[in-house]
Order: sequence, then C-alpha cells, then structure tokens
Amino acid sequence: MPLTKRRRAMLLAAGVMLPLPVLTGCSSDDDGPPPPAAWDIASAPRSGTTGTGTLRWALDAAPTTLNAFQKTADTGTQRIAGAVLPSLYTLDARGRPQRNGDYLTDADVTSSDPKQVVVYKLNPKAVWSDGRPIGAEDFQAQWRALRGTDEAYGTARNAGYDRIAKIEPGDKEHEVKVTFAKPYTDWRSLFTPLYPKSVMANPAVFTAPAAKGLAVGAGPFMVREVADGSVTLVRNPRWWGDRARVSRVVFQTVPAEKRAEALIAGRLDLAEVDRATARRIRATAPDKRAAGTKQGSSAPGKAGAPEPSTGRREAAGAEGRAEGGAEGRATGDTDKNRSQTRALSRFTLRKALDSAYTQLALNGTKGPLADERVRRAVARAIDRKALAKLVLKPMGLPSEPLGNHLLMAGQPGYKDHSGALGDKDTNAAQSLLADAGWRAGDAGRQKALDGKTDDRGRRHSAPTATATDPATDGATDSATGTDSAMDPATDSASGSASQSASGTASASASATNSERPSDAAPAAGDAGRSGRLGEAAVVRKKGRPLVLRFVLPDDRTAAPLSTVGERIARMLEKIGVRTEITKVSGESYFRDHIATGDYDLALYSWPASAYPATDGRPIYAKPQPAADGSLVVEQNYTRVGTDQIDQFFDQALSELDGGASRSLVSRADSRIWAAAGSIPLYQRPQLIAMRKGLVNAGAFGFATPRYQDIGFRR
Repeated sequence: MPLTKRRRAMLLAAGVMLPLPVLTGCSSDDDGPPPPAAWDIASAPRSGTTGTGTLRWALDAAPTTLNAFQKTADTGTQRIAGAVLPSLYTLDARGRPQRNGDYLTDADVTSSDPKQVVVYKLNPKAVWSDGRPIGAEDFQAQWRALRGTDEAYGTARNAGYDRIAKIEPGDKEHEVKVTFAKPYTDWRSLFTPLYPKSVMANPAVFTAPAAKGLAVGAGPFMVREVADGSVTLVRNPRWWGDRARVSRVVFQTVPAEKRAEALIAGRLDLAEVDRATARRIRATAPDKRAAGTKQGSSAPGKAGAPEPSTGRREAAGAEGRAEGGAEGRATGDTDKNRSQTRALSRFTLRKALDSAYTQLALNGTKGPLADERVRRAVARAIDRKALAKLVLKPMGLPSEPLGNHLLMAGQPGYKDHSGALGDKDTNAAQSLLADAGWRAGDAGRQKALDGKTDDRGRRHSAPTATATDPATDGATDSATGTDSAMDPATDSASGSASQSASGTASASASATNSERPSDAAPAAGDAGRSGRLGEAAVVRKKGRPLVLRFVLPDDRTAAPLSTVGERIARMLEKIGVRTEITKVSGESYFRDHIATGDYDLALYSWPASAYPATDGRPIYAKPQPAADGSLVVEQNYTRVGTDQIDQFFDQALSELDGGASRSLVSRADSRIWAAAGSIPLYQRPQLIAMRKGLVNAGAFGFATPRYQDIGFRR
C-alpha cells in the first residue's frame, strides 16, 4: 500500500538553488538480485511445515482501527489487513510491485488517449468471506470513499483516487474498468488493500473502531476476535488459494521495552526487537558461545562474546566470596541469567535493512536555517558515512549512507544524488557560514576560519572542542569516527519495530498518529543540553552566536537517535556551530515540536515507498499560503520546498512510461538534496527475533509477507 495516507506536506521556498550535475539516467538493472541485507527470510517448502499451530506475532500497540485508510491506522492495522484483505499488488524484496495472482489474472493500461484506462481482470475464484464475488461495486465504493469529496469519511489519503473519473464493469465477466480523469503513473498502488463495499459505502462502518472487528474479508485469514490488546485471526474457510500453514495468527501487543521478557517467557514467536535484545540472541548461537568461552571477548557484535552478563555476575560473586559475602546471591543471579540465555537460545536473529530511513531535518522556516547557505554548511559538516557505520556495522549490516530521499538502495531507479549538495567538507562548510555572515568570535579564530595561521603560527581547519571535552577525550576512533561508548548497539534501546507504529504520527496541526514518521516512541522525557564549545569558538553574526536547538525524543526506545544526535552535535562543533539538545516526551515529539516547527534540527525516520512519485511529493512540496495567511504544511516538516521540485513530481505522476517517470523522480531528488532541508543518513536496521522452526518469515525488508506460507517445520 502506498504511504500517502501517512504523508502529506507543503512549505517555504528554499532560496537560491545551485547548479546540479547532469543526470545520467536511472539504474537499468531492474531485474537484478536484491542488494545485500534486503531481506532475511527462513525459506522452506510449504510441504515441509506441519500445517497447523498458532503464530504469536508482536505488535507495538493495539490497533485503534482495522481500516488501513483511517487516519489512526498504524503498522499493526496494515499487518492485519495484509492477512485478511485483497492486495492486488504486493512488493518483492527490491520494492517492486508484483501482480497478485490470487486476486488478479491480469491488469494493464488498455488506453492512454484520450483518457488513461486500466482494466483489472479478477480471479473468478475470488470471493468475500460472505460468499459474494469480488467485483466492480467494491472498487466503486472504495473510490468514492477515498477520492476526498465526502468529509464524512475523514480519510487521510486520496492520492490517485482523486484522479479517477469513473469505474464500471468491464466488457467481460470478472473485469473492472477504471477510467482516469488525469494520467496516473502509480495506478498499481490503488485498491490495495481492497475493502468490501459493506465497509467503504458506509461512513459509520468506515470509521468504526477496531473493537468492532471486520465482519467480511477475502484473504487466507479472517478476523475472529479483537480483545485484550490482541487480534486473533483464523483460517478463512472460503479462501480459494493455498491453504494457510498455521491455524491461527495472534497479533499481541507487547511494547518494545517488554519484548525480551515476553520472548524469555515463551509468549511470542516473531517480534521486532531492540539492539540489546538482538545482541543477546546473537550471543546464544552455539559457535558464539564456544568462541566466547575460548576467547572471553566482550566486544559487542563479535564472535566470542560471552553469554550476556555472566562474566560480570561471576566477578561480582568472586568479590562476595573474597569478603565472605554474597556468594549465594551471585550464584542465584547467574542461574537466572543462564536460564534467560537458554530461553533466548530458542530464537534466531534475522536482520535486514528496513524499508525506512533516518534523516536529519533542518527547519527552514525561521532563524539561521532559513538561509540555505547555513543549511548547506550544516549538511556538509556531517560525516554521514561515520553515522551509518555507527548504527549499522555493529549489527553486521552494510553501512553505506543512503544517497536518495525517494528510493532505497536496490529499488529500481536508485541513484546517489548527494553530490548535488557535496560530501563532508569542513572548509566548504566554514566558507558557506562566512558567506552567510557567520564568523568566529575573535580575531584569532577568524583567521583560523579563513585558513590563516593563529597567533602561534598554527593552521586550523575549524574550531574544535576543548581538550577536556568528555565527548572527545580518548573516546573517538580517529579512523572511523566511531565511539564505543556511544555505540547504539551497546545501548538497551529499540531503534526498530516500536518506532514504526508508535512513532508514525501526526505531522500537520490536524495530523494524526498514522501520519507520524517512524523514529519516535511514547515516553516521558525532560530537556537536555549539548553546547560544549567555548564562547570564542562559536561563529557569530552581529555579535549573536550561531546556536541551533536540536530536539530529540526522550525514551529508552529512542536512545539510538540520542546517540546519533550527540555525534552530529560534535561534528557541528568543528565548524563553530553550537547545538542545544532538548529531549522531550516521545508522545509530544511530533505533535508539539516537529508539526509546529518548534525545532531547528531533529531526527526521525520515514517509511520508504514503492511509489515515490505519489508518496514523495507531499513530503517535499512547497508550502502554500492558506486563506488566513498561515502556511499549509502537511508532511513537509522541514518547510523547505521549491516550485521546480513540485514540477518534477507533477510530471512524474502523469508520466505513464515507467522509465521516464523514474527519471523525473531522480531529478526531483537532486533538487531536494541541493535545498538541504532533509539529509538522509541511513536505512534503519530491521532486527527480528524468530522462534527456531518457524519458516517463511523473518526480516521482510520491502517484501510483502505471504501469510499463507508462514508455518512451523515438521
């Protein structure tokens, strides 16, 4: 399903644009294999599974709706919809739409002049669970509900549906003919999931809470019960496709911070986990236990890591014995730890690059960052390679920074356009600041910024932190820029599943939870500060220091963001930019800060899309003034946009040739880079704990799960 229902936006002009490099076209290896770490699935033949059993799958929060087109829909809603409703197109590991033969025997554009016409040929066996054939009336009801003309539906999404002129039965039985008023390149994104007319034709049913269930479906499973924070699915007796290999799927609400406990207690079979839990599971692998016994290494993420905490517990026990003390207590703790390790050894860790990316957002509305030169200076001070390595390498994942706002590595058309902005270059960043009027606070420092010698005859490329700076005192690896003390892999925080659901919330003043980007989780928080530069080191303009307010969510599950934020703050110090890190409650992070523009710098993640022309435009579109004089900002939280970016998106949306459309998306991305409102850093790690013996599941990445194939080995 395209992500436009979670993405809408507009904003301020970005100022003078730089000349862009000539584009050489998009990648042509559309049929090549997926890139490394695109997915990690325990594949097995269906015949090798038991054909029964219950799969217990963790959700971050209980879904408030089972309608994926409601504003409050989250990843749990989408997961359930994928198992119980028609998906006309699914995604493969490279994020490419694939026709789903369970529902479509064919679908194609049959005419483009004078109007675009798409004919869907439905599988004659496809029926709703009440026995009624899937047909044109279901397509019509969904179009009318989602085209944005009826406020009773309050839908968060109408992209694509608002381009349809009419829907009618086709010339033959089991055909549906869709005529578009305006050409639409992403027509495959429509009608996935497809709801029955009993849901879409009635606003009261459309907006019903999850507790009401879903009376009619058309997938391998159907909803049996919604209660006590869980949703139970059972086999659909009218399903015409391959029989589901488990009898039941129970989606259980287990917050990220309680996942390890639930796994140890045996209450889950499949769950996205935080880095600390992933590390514990990885340490239980037999080869790692043996290596750990032999080598005694405690380095995270390396073979040889001992069983979690055992070494520390044994050391504590030795101290107790030496003092005539707590031997029994230490032994008990060690026994408990070993018991937990044995419980976690029943799971295997599956890991991939998630279909989501973390970015640094620069608010271009007001203050120093309203000047494009300052934004570009900030961007060029950041070592994206070091940040990607910091987050991904400890998990054994490829650690290349992301070079595109609209496509992930391996997707058709992916190209690194970061060159439109430029690589990390401290001198270039300093020059940009100086050009914008921001100079060092004293003559000696100003000479350093100008590339001259200081009063001792030494050359400086940038102001630096003092020797007593705890963030740099012997902690940083000069070769990699990494810091073991700040390594998010050693943190007990989640950077994954919980952030997709609970961290995908409202972006505009009227936005809702389903529209939030995906890197924050609810938690109480407080304010913190990072501003270690001495007064003389900070660049100034008319006597005022350049200080940027860096807002981050304060939550154990958001600790990786804090780690990255601290590292970025230290990078900015080197060009004389001070940051004040303010940590706020995860619940208010987007609602009260990102959506309202109450920040200078922020970190959050966006889900990637198989339909970038549709889903990218609202995030990067130029804001438009409302009747009351305010700016209409839907999902462009940086509030940085240009007319040219909008033009490229508009052309890409109406271009029916796939290659030409991707080329226009590529050109839009180059301009987005040059505007320097959003700096992609890395694809997030997707870390999945999976019970041994479970197959055809794992870290799916972009790929759509095939729910009927998931099962337990015989």
